[in-house]
Order: sequence, then structure tokens, then C-alpha cells
Amino acid sequence: MGLSDYLTLDGVAANMHARCKREALSQLAKRAADLTGLSAETIENALMDREGLGSTGVGNGVAVPHGKIADLTEIVALMAKLDAPVDFDSLDDKPVDIIFVLLAPADATAAHLKALAKASRLLRNEDVRSAIRGADTREAIFAIATETAKPDAA
Repeated sequence: MGLSDYLTLDGVAANMHARCKREALSQLAKRAADLTGLSAETIENALMDREGLGSTGVGNGVAVPHGKIADLTEIVALMAKLDAPVDFDSLDDKPVDIIFVLLAPADATAAHLKALAKASRLLRNEDVRSAIRGADTREAIFAIATETAKPDAA
């Protein structure tokens, strides 16, 4: 499975404006609500609950917030490139400008971990991060993410 199994063009935001981590996650929760039919509040609460366990800011300007939601029927991903970095309490203490959200059904443990691993591998690649940062449209960001992370891609 590739990221395109979870990430759709409607789940991508280019040059999204947020002043802080909470605002970024709130905006992404609203977008996820449109995609899933679940309430934005439920999604935001799941993401913030996970942040309460420790920051999902993994370093190099990237965050991978994720959560499990009981009423979700399939794994859903969202991706945003921010117009300016925000503090995310990241492991390297650097602000974040690329956010990849992963939402999974409560019982999707193995699939959730595989999807997280795939997103992490993609965003560890400096060339991919640079390409995303240089992209000005959601179409370009979507193409970078899905073409680079195809199941047969290295």
C-alpha cells in the first residue's frame, strides 16, 4: 500500500496559516471532519490527547500527529505545508512547517503502525522535505508525497 491509499488531494493544504500547534491541529481536524464525516471536535481531541503523551514533532521541521478514533472506518491521512513554521515542542526544539496527520480506526493497530512508518520514511528524506517546502500548490505537494511513497519506491 502507498500513501495514496490514505492521502487524497482534498486532504492536502499548501501554505496553511497557523500561529501555533493547537491552531494547526484544529484546522487539520476541520479538514479531516469534512473527509470523514466525524466531528472536528472528536478529531482534534484525539490529536491533542496524543500530543499530551509527548510531542509528535519528530525533527527537521516535521510533525506526524496521529490518533485512533473509535467511529473511524478506515485510515485517513492529511498533509499540510505551513506558510511559516510554528513551535511544536519538537524533539530537536525546531519549529515545524510540514505536518502529516494520520487517523486510524481504534482497532487498526498494525495498519496504523505501517502507515506511520511509511509517512516517517517519506519525511525523513531531505530531498522530499525540500521539494514539499518548495511546492506552492496542494497538487504539487500531493504528487511529491504520493509519487515518492509508492509501494515499489525505495
